[in-house]
Amino acid sequence: MINKGINLISLLVLVLIFCSACKETPSMDLTQESIIPIPISVLPTYASFELNANTQISIENSNIKPLANYLSDLLHPATGFKLAIVSKDNAKRKGNITLSLNANDSILGNEGYQLEIDKKNIQITANKHAGLLYGIQTLRQLLPVNIEHDSVNHLNTYIASGSIRDFPKYKHRGAMLDVARHFFGVEDVKRYIDLLACYKMNVLHLHLADDQGWRIEIKTWPKLTEIGGSTQVGGGEGGFYTQEQYQEIVAYAEERYITIIPEIDMPGHTNAALASYAELNCNDKATKLYTGTHVGFSSLCIHKDITYQFVDDVVREIAAITPGKYFHLGGDESHSTKHSDFIYFINKTIKIIEKYGKIPVGWDEISHANIAENTVIQYWSNDKNAKKGLSKGAKVIMSPAAYAYLDMKYNSTTVLGLDWAGLIEVDKAYQWNPDTMIQEINTKQIAGIESPLWSETVTNIDEIEYLVFPRLPGYAEIAWSQDSLRNWDSYKLRLAKHGERFEAMEIDYYKSPKVDW
Repeated sequence: MINKGINLISLLVLVLIFCSACKETPSMDLTQESIIPIPISVLPTYASFELNANTQISIENSNIKPLANYLSDLLHPATGFKLAIVSKDNAKRKGNITLSLNANDSILGNEGYQLEIDKKNIQITANKHAGLLYGIQTLRQLLPVNIEHDSVNHLNTYIASGSIRDFPKYKHRGAMLDVARHFFGVEDVKRYIDLLACYKMNVLHLHLADDQGWRIEIKTWPKLTEIGGSTQVGGGEGGFYTQEQYQEIVAYAEERYITIIPEIDMPGHTNAALASYAELNCNDKATKLYTGTHVGFSSLCIHKDITYQFVDDVVREIAAITPGKYFHLGGDESHSTKHSDFIYFINKTIKIIEKYGKIPVGWDEISHANIAENTVIQYWSNDKNAKKGLSKGAKVIMSPAAYAYLDMKYNSTTVLGLDWAGLIEVDKAYQWNPDTMIQEINTKQIAGIESPLWSETVTNIDEIEYLVFPRLPGYAEIAWSQDSLRNWDSYKLRLAKHGERFEAMEIDYYKSPKVDW
């Protein structure tokens, strides 16, 4: 009897083990997941993949390992799993997340991806590494929101099965951060970069100099940061990035396939430089530091040789530590510069930028100069300027202030932000089309979109997040997704579900009444 009892217990144990090994994962509908930006194609298979401690990240070669590390690091805090990274040849037959490159899919381009999920494995395939990253970001959104927590928690780690195929509409999908009016340190900029990467943005335009502050070390002109970087709007102590810190930011962005575009606004918006060096002024007298918010009163001295030595040194030093192909020369609101002098200055500065191997970018006012075909115009206010630039062969970045400026208030009661371009609620931020914003401009002439955040009223990362979220995911969808897929009524439902994700990521966001959070 004892032996029979032992045999029965052994049999039951074996049955339990067998049943556990053969358990079915739950049925899940991939089309019900709230993915932002919305993908081109989502085909469900109504099963699921279980992420657990035995899951491996499989890679076909070592140059994909940084992305595998990124995924492993992303999953580790909330799950407690430190997923093993193995070569494709050594991977198990099931339980893998496989990252692989396949250069044969011409439709996916450089940033598209294919994501395949079944009960046994997950496969992310792309032509280029950037596409793999964007596939990872989509996979991230298929996991429960608790995956964003920075400590271990109990969460359901099933992922809906099916196939997602996706690629972006525009090449340039950016945001701008003004670090001149108020200064933000390296860690804050890295935080901003991570938030952009979550939504497949690929450009961070840094506004590095203005009337109120100069924020990048120029070794040949050290007083720019010593004096010009010493203050900010409201009279705070300011700050600046050493060239090494700037390179740290650039490298961090590159790991997330985000290009840094540096901007030194010229010939106006230059009081910080004029206060630092007397010789940049026509009267050889340094101006006083400025901590207000008015614009249009400053200008470099246009016909002095020293002005162009200054420009040359600044462009040369920044270009040398910026691997991206663009340099932004500003060019907006130069109200105190004569029109003929403005054109003369822009013409000379463009040639300097090109001399150092960079493509010039400028606000739409620069279209009055003799711009080359590869120049990029950033449209923010004047349709005629944009059309003039396009007639000269330039491409345009769409940043219409009335729709895309992140520093505009949501409504009349919003404390942070400005309202000179109007109020921009979340629905208004989403419901515009770059292709139809200006008559006579077609899609091929548009490089992409960019949402600028000017920092007159923001002083810390929490305030940045409040103005950026929840508008940024909408701008990301405008830039990435096809027009036929975009619809406010469906988007606001997906956005509502991202509210919990914002909270898990500790993003201080505006709970718009337009969205049922």
